[in-house]
Amino acid sequence: MRPQAACFVLIRPFSKNTYRRINRILAELLWLELVWLVDWWAGVKIKVYMDSETFRLMGKEHALLIANHRSDIDWLVGWVLAQRSGCLGSALAVMKKSSKLLPVLGWSMWFSEYLFLERSWAKDENTLKSGLQRLWDYPQPFWLALFVEGTRFTQAKLLAAQEYAASSGLPVPKNVLIPRTKGFVTAVSQMRSFVPVIYDATIAIPQNSPAPTMLRICKGQSSVVHVHIKRHEMKDLPENDDAIAQWCRDIFLAKDNLLDKHIAEDSFGEQQLQNVGRPVKSLVVVASWACILIFTAVKFLQSTALLSSWTGLAISVALLAVITLLMQILIRFSQSERSTPAKTNTVNQHSTNGQEKQH
Repeated sequence: MRPQAACFVLIRPFSKNTYRRINRILAELLWLELVWLVDWWAGVKIKVYMDSETFRLMGKEHALLIANHRSDIDWLVGWVLAQRSGCLGSALAVMKKSSKLLPVLGWSMWFSEYLFLERSWAKDENTLKSGLQRLWDYPQPFWLALFVEGTRFTQAKLLAAQEYAASSGLPVPKNVLIPRTKGFVTAVSQMRSFVPVIYDATIAIPQNSPAPTMLRICKGQSSVVHVHIKRHEMKDLPENDDAIAQWCRDIFLAKDNLLDKHIAEDSFGEQQLQNVGRPVKSLVVVASWACILIFTAVKFLQSTALLSSWTGLAISVALLAVITLLMQILIRFSQSERSTPAKTNTVNQHSTNGQEKQH
């Protein structure tokens, strides 16, 4: 993270493209440590279903990625897929504002041009528009992830969405929440001139697998995640804002039906299963970092005799406590039961047709 800050201060004022290219490498080196946790420490198995053409093009084009927010680690699943596609360092997302306060990880996201919102449209509209417009000259293929439901899926939130849909004459969802379409409409209108495609990702957990969580991953406990991806060309979307919003609602209705099928078959269809493998890159990076840190620590201890005094022992214990605290913050941040809905009441938390026509 410190090299990112140095590049931001020393390089970005003179060349934004050069900064972005260097930062892409630096961010990947940092984020690969979390990919290693998924791939090699916990051995989470991510099965990806898509057609061969989509598989060939992933990582080779700018893309807006929309997904249902099913598990605590959906963002990390996205990082794993981006790493497989060669664009981990330029994988971006729209996230809640508090995320950028996460030690190291949140700061790294800020340097990488993630978009942070307050979940209040009056405050977020201009922030989102300006953030999206800044991406038009991004020098390498990027993904921008947008969780259109606005919050992570829980049974309590599903019940609230079902009650709202029933009272409003909308299709009652069974496996997804009702999408909040204002952000999606804005993303399409701002990005369609330079982002050619939308990746429509549907995330599901097999019935015989425990739901993946950051705590389980840190404990080295495996899970299985299924991801279905469908590619839509941006030029095929309607031009009118209301029609774009309806397109998004139709996509989530199709997701709901697809998840029904997944529940029945425990698969998205083996004929579309792609082999994304488990690259050793994250293992090599983590092993290299470990060797550097161990060598540095040994040399430091030898030169300072830190552990030979009570003060040194206290400092060592304090460092371990800080590391433990950082891991706890990451785990608590990722837990779905701690995620908060948008700052609206139960009835108005979903965009109605009339509200959307104002935007």
